[in-house]
Amino acid sequence: MSQYRARPPAKPTVLLDDAVVRITRWDFEPGADTGHHVHGMGYVVVPMTDCQFLLEEPDGERRVDMAAGAAYRREAGVEHNVVNAGPEFMSFIEVEYK
Repeated sequence: MSQYRARPPAKPTVLLDDAVVRITRWDFEPGADTGHHVHGMGYVVVPMTDCQFLLEEPDGERRVDMAAGAAYRREAGVEHNVVNAGPEFMSFIEVEYK
């Protein structure tokens, strides 16, 4: 898990935060991570680049590759650390619905 390895932090940039949604752009250098977190809201992720995710979850690690422009949705309560497991810069937009 990431608490045993030093990684550069992913860079979040809040694009919009109002009564309905919070939209954040996440930018990752190779090897960067978000840090362990629990999502308090449901959310949608749309990759801006091809993404090679390493998801560190309570039950273990898993790899997920997604193409730019694809999308997925998850419910509130998801617990994980998101790592750029690829050799290239990656970026995605996260839309949290309130």
